[in-house]
Amino acid sequence: MKRFAFAVGLIVLVFAVSLWAQTTAPKPDPEIKKFDVFLGHWTYTGEYKAGPLGPANKVTGEMATKSILGGFFVQNEYTEKGPMGESHALEIIGYDPANKTYPSTAYGDDGASTLGAYVLDGNIFNYSGKLIFGGKQYQYRVTEVFAADLMSFMQKAEISADGNTWTPFFEANILRVPKPAPKK
Repeated sequence: MKRFAFAVGLIVLVFAVSLWAQTTAPKPDPEIKKFDVFLGHWTYTGEYKAGPLGPANKVTGEMATKSILGGFFVQNEYTEKGPMGESHALEIIGYDPANKTYPSTAYGDDGASTLGAYVLDGNIFNYSGKLIFGGKQYQYRVTEVFAADLMSFMQKAEISADGNTWTPFFEANILRVPKPAPKK
């Protein structure tokens, strides 16, 4: 009888712990869902402006965006083609409820990195942070404005060496497109 009572008690305990774990599992903050507008595949045409990072040049690119790690983060993967060849970058965005911002970290295959955060205002996504490129640090800010149908957005970026004087850096028109077929 003691064994039976012990077995039943053990089963109840395991069930209770399992139920507790399921009900207390962390869930992504609903605010991160605001970045769902980016989910999918995008193409863009853009232009880097002449400035401290090099000469002006035109580029084309693709951006693939997906929700990752249980919906806590959004991942952007970029492939860009221009006069210097093909380049790639990866960005991870989350949500910080204490500061009500969307922290972002990005890395490029040229060694560049950015660290900053987005602040949202309706259909406008404003990013500010720092850009490290070629061993130098710059202040970096980006404004992305979505069209009413959410099928495109315009992006404008600026950089500053001192945080006071800003120089146009990049402009692009970005369009949502169907997901491409898998490569063979």
